[in-house]
Amino acid sequence: MKDCMFVAEKIKAIVGEDNVFLNEPMCNHISFKVGGPADILVMPRNYSDVQELIKICNKTETPYYIMGNGSNLLVKDGGIRGVVIKLSPLNIIEVTDNKIVAQSGALLSDVSEAALNNSLTGFEFACGIPGCVGGAVAMNAGAYIGEIKDVIESTLVVDKEGNIKRLAAEELELSYRNSIILKEGYVVLEATFKLDFGNYDAIKAKIDDLQSRRREKQPLEYPSAGSTFKRPVGYYAGKLIEDSNLKGVSIGGAQVSTKHSGFIINKGNATAKDILDLIKHVQDTVYEKFAVELHTEVRIVGED
Repeated sequence: MKDCMFVAEKIKAIVGEDNVFLNEPMCNHISFKVGGPADILVMPRNYSDVQELIKICNKTETPYYIMGNGSNLLVKDGGIRGVVIKLSPLNIIEVTDNKIVAQSGALLSDVSEAALNNSLTGFEFACGIPGCVGGAVAMNAGAYIGEIKDVIESTLVVDKEGNIKRLAAEELELSYRNSIILKEGYVVLEATFKLDFGNYDAIKAKIDDLQSRRREKQPLEYPSAGSTFKRPVGYYAGKLIEDSNLKGVSIGGAQVSTKHSGFIINKGNATAKDILDLIKHVQDTVYEKFAVELHTEVRIVGED
């Protein structure tokens, strides 16, 4: 990596000075509310910006990390070296007939609302997922009654060299919390979803029910990154954790939620280390008791 200020000046020439932040605290950008600073955080304004940013990072041998709204991210206390490209400004949603084209930074809840307003059914499952389109496509996000793979038609991505390409649904290799996007390091720019026409009242009733269930069962009043662990084959992570008598266990300001054992929350003034130590304690305890490995669904980045 070349000198940080040299890289920052190159980036400012692409996106403008107002969209570049130096030594930016990541605790202000992720839902866990923890994490050290990023050397450079940049907000691209359009797809061309994303292409050029990737090319600049490659040319200067600067590591870069792509993020959306930070709802499934844990940044370590030492922060992130290099460039964080935050795609949340790319959030346009367009509806044509039974198709929705949503940019990568659009919130899933907003896409769900757009579907409802146009009496389109099939996207209700995503109404309570706190992430955005880019991360949801990359991880094949799902909840309750559906997954992204059930509704996606195609996606526009940028590859590691900064080239834009469109991938059809069958090319995405969508599986449980995985895709070709993660395997190849692609960056999602937008996704096209194909839905069915439905009844507005029925769609709204389903959304209201799912949101009610989410409020009842999840610790939404505390900072977290949603479900901390992936679902092990044949098991439920939350039940394994509860059956290991870990519900309510704390390390520093981090706690296994007393409302839903699958969530680790920031109970107050937690550090990233507190959360990481608690994650490891949960993993070790569950493995010792049930010989089942828990893998994190939350993405962990940065330096200690």
